[in-house]
Amino acid sequence: MLFSLIVFCLGIDDAQMQAKAQKLAHSVIILDGHVDLPYRLIEEMEDVSVRTPKGDFDAVRAQEGGLNAPFMSIYVPAELEGNGAKAKAEELIQLVEGLCQKNPEKFAIAHSVDEVQAQFKQGLISFPMGMENGAPIEGDLKNVAYFHQRGIRYITLTHSKSNHICDSSYDENHQWKGLSPFGKQVVAEMNRVGIMVDVSHISDDSFFQVMELSAVPVIASHSSCRHFTPGFERNMSDEMIQLLAKKGGVIQINFGSSFIKADYQKAADGIWKEAGRIREEQGEDAAKAFMEKKMKETPLPRASVKDVADHIEHVIKLVGVDHVGLGSDFDGVGDSLPDGLRDVSQYPNLFLELMKRGYNETEIEKIASGNVLRVWRAVEAYAQKQAE
Repeated sequence: MLFSLIVFCLGIDDAQMQAKAQKLAHSVIILDGHVDLPYRLIEEMEDVSVRTPKGDFDAVRAQEGGLNAPFMSIYVPAELEGNGAKAKAEELIQLVEGLCQKNPEKFAIAHSVDEVQAQFKQGLISFPMGMENGAPIEGDLKNVAYFHQRGIRYITLTHSKSNHICDSSYDENHQWKGLSPFGKQVVAEMNRVGIMVDVSHISDDSFFQVMELSAVPVIASHSSCRHFTPGFERNMSDEMIQLLAKKGGVIQINFGSSFIKADYQKAADGIWKEAGRIREEQGEDAAKAFMEKKMKETPLPRASVKDVADHIEHVIKLVGVDHVGLGSDFDGVGDSLPDGLRDVSQYPNLFLELMKRGYNETEIEKIASGNVLRVWRAVEAYAQKQAE
């Protein structure tokens, strides 16, 4: 049985409170909306069933941090739009399947909320999958159902460039002024088959059109609050968060310092722009190498676990505790992760910070997984109804 918040606040010293946070992290399901492990392993294979010297995720550190259900990001670079996107998605899905087949005592694909909950009870780390970038749909609506069959449970409609579905928050070329005509069909088809619509990365116009069209709540799998990073369209404005919540959705806070802290974001902006140019000219790998090199050469004002908690608290004050979750972007934001949240072993540090701010166990469990599981169930239920 979980301890009462009252106990936490009656003069307990920091060591005792930290022990409580650690226990809570291992008592509830922790669902992270976005972990870029598959692409990391495509670039450099490691055995993540044991502790690894590199990266942000492995089974040992996940168990230490209480992580139960990291959404594996099936990330397809924008440069593959119309040029092998579906094949890349297949490669990454097969990689995740292979991890589970090789390590059945540690990992299991999760296709549903019920499977996440059952695997939690079995002591397994669930690998639900979300596809980052809708490019693999490749203009064929049948591919939405196909990817559902392959285990995809959310699709981020685009990534760093406008694609055949919608415009991107990172792309000045807003060719569709939101969703394309085909993109509107994609949203409806995702609703029909039971894939969550992910509004991270998409332009503001695209977001508002999704909110008009979707028959079920949507998620932002790894976005933070624009309130703290004015002008950074990749994050969500208060107006957007309020509409997301009104429709029952959830924003899952990205841990990357550029998403969390304005001075970091501004300092990194020039690097991001140059990386974008390199990505267009030389490809994703060259852009990533440039980013890593520049971040090492130019230390930036890293965020902290307190800053991440500020974003969570901002959402709670704005729309309530039922509409915020976790979307770390582990293995996807390089060395920009905050002090206190440097890898998947450190979720208890965030729980501790939230406890210090007066949030109780029920509220923290909602943030950890309950809110997103609610949306996922609603999407499952709607799809089931359509199939009857």
